[in-house]
Amino acid sequence: MRIARFTDGSEPAFGVVEGSVERGEATVAALTPHPFGPFQFTGARRPLGEVRLLAPVLPSKVLAVGKNYADHVREMGGDAPPDKPILFLKPSTAVVGPGDPIVHPDPTSRMDYEGELAIVIGRLCRDVPEERAMSVVLGFTCANDVTMREQQASDGQWTRAKGHDSHCPLGPWIETDLDAAGAGLRTTLDGEVRQNSTTAHLIHGIPKLIAYMSAAMTLLPGDVLLTGTPAGVGPMRPGQTVAVTVDGIGTLTNPVTAR
Repeated sequence: MRIARFTDGSEPAFGVVEGSVERGEATVAALTPHPFGPFQFTGARRPLGEVRLLAPVLPSKVLAVGKNYADHVREMGGDAPPDKPILFLKPSTAVVGPGDPIVHPDPTSRMDYEGELAIVIGRLCRDVPEERAMSVVLGFTCANDVTMREQQASDGQWTRAKGHDSHCPLGPWIETDLDAAGAGLRTTLDGEVRQNSTTAHLIHGIPKLIAYMSAAMTLLPGDVLLTGTPAGVGPMRPGQTVAVTVDGIGTLTNPVTAR
């Protein structure tokens, strides 16, 4: 099931995307009150092309992991992958949706794309054991962990470099039925493939990440966990377009603009 958050000019709502997106036959069936518990369909239905897709959730926090693909560790100058996940937070104000601009705050500095698979938490949880980790997952979406690379290097920690407004695009929807153990992941810049990998190469897998993260803090419904980026990260500039595709979900596309 593909769960989207959308607007047709009125208040934002959740809905289920049905039909073929590729053939232009998809519709959005509105639901109420939200997908984090029992819900019902309202009966309202609109063609997908007639609504604006929003970020699929508004998380209380985005909890991310760094250096979780060995090839990315090497391209960033590291040798051995980390023994334990390296965690950092992105603020909720960084979240934008498909089609929203990624705003470059300082065109003299390097701003990188980082395509990722994102986990969307479905219920309140804490101290989740690995063997039950998937039971707290609502589904998965595409993410771009936009990073101000020079700020990351100069600050010694990653809050400012990862936390700018618009620097966490999510979407286009939440896929609840994805086999996330080996999903293909690609990032393109102006149509040119820059990252091409699979989640089978994650150093710390999804159940381990959920267990590790939930041991540190309570996870709320709608919270987003970023799983890391593979090799191929690089700069993007105003006027370009970046797209992150995860097989089985879809494609998250965002233009880059100057502030």
